[in-house]
Amino acid sequence: MTRRVLITGVSSGIGLAQARAFLANGDQVIGVDRGERPDLAGDFIFYQRDVREDLTQLLQDWPEVDILCPTAGILDDYKPLLEIAEDEFEQLFQINFFAVVRLIRHYLPHMVARKKGIIITMCSIASHLAGGGGAAYTSSKHALAGLTKQLALDYARSGVQIFGIAPGAVKTGMTKADFEEGGLADWVAEETPIGRWLEAGEVADLTLFLASGKASAMQGQILTIDGGWSMK
Repeated sequence: MTRRVLITGVSSGIGLAQARAFLANGDQVIGVDRGERPDLAGDFIFYQRDVREDLTQLLQDWPEVDILCPTAGILDDYKPLLEIAEDEFEQLFQINFFAVVRLIRHYLPHMVARKKGIIITMCSIASHLAGGGGAAYTSSKHALAGLTKQLALDYARSGVQIFGIAPGAVKTGMTKADFEEGGLADWVAEETPIGRWLEAGEVADLTLFLASGKASAMQGQILTIDGGWSMK
């Protein structure tokens, strides 16, 4: 039976890699992004939407999914609290946290009713460490990790599996500035124990495993994939 997978942030980076992995696995992917439609082969449906905006049409068209990957997120340029405006702080939370809450609030009841479903949030090493972002990003990812764990506990006996993935430094469009002259790319690679940045496809491979049914004894784990950064 073909599984239906909803992925936000699908036009680039980790979301795009996740879409490719699920499509290659024979799944149907519904993708959401404010950017342009990515060039993907297979059973792919695309909605060009900002996750902060009205998603009524998407939810009406696809009231149920088997796997939810609310991957969309933004950085905050490592700004400390006194250097980030209040509205900028709030907008980052709207994307990184509240958009995830809204999607889960819609899809979780259907999963509970079916006693089956998988939710995989995109946390970060900034979900449990300081320094992976600025005040807004780190706060939003800590909040997302807390939500993930509490949901997993509350619905552990419902048949719904809930996980988080916490990547370290991944080469994506979101981190492109780090690779520009004077950026942090070389320093990050040197400070990472494995000596390099992660590829988005490596995060997608972990996503596919969590969604494979082979992780049936797992619940609520936030799996770190950071090249050893957080063990230092």
